[in-house]
Amino acid sequence: MLKPLQDRVVIKMMESEETTKSGIILSANSKEKPQIAQVVAVGPGLKQDGKNVPLEVKTGDKVVVSKYSGTEVKYEEEEFIIVKENDILAIVE
Repeated sequence: MLKPLQDRVVIKMMESEETTKSGIILSANSKEKPQIAQVVAVGPGLKQDGKNVPLEVKTGDKVVVSKYSGTEVKYEEEEFIIVKENDILAIVE
C-alpha cells in the first residue's frame, strides 16, 4: 500500500452520479470532475519543535478536495491521488 510522507494524504475519488436528481442522464463529457474523495492513507504530519503535528483527517474520512490538486498515481491497477492536507477543503459528515 502507499504510505504518504509528512502532511500528505492518499485519496481515492468517488464515482460521480451519471443521472441528475430529475432523471437526466449526463454524457461523459458533460460531467464535472468529482470533488468528493475517500481518504485511503494519511502521513504522520509535519514536524514542529521535534514533534509530529497529526493531520486533522483520518483513514476512511470522506473529504472535499480542490478540483485539480494533487498528483495522480496508479498503484496495483487502481488510481489514487496524493494531496497535501491544505488541498483538503472539508470533511463530509
